[in-house]
Amino acid sequence: MDKDRIEGSAEQAKGKVKETIGKVTGDAKLQGEGKGDQIAGKTKNAIGGAKDAAKEAVDELQDK
Repeated sequence: MDKDRIEGSAEQAKGKVKETIGKVTGDAKLQGEGKGDQIAGKTKNAIGGAKDAAKEAVDELQDK
């Protein structure tokens, strides 16, 4: 698993916590930051997934 996927998942979790705390406390800025962190995490996770897929494809070609 690519490190970007791990970091992306962690970023998403952090963002969800921020968003929830923002909702509970009525802090719109913190809530917005949380949503932004989640988007950044999803993007990083997707990049890691693409890297994993590319590595698998290269490994498969080398095995042939």
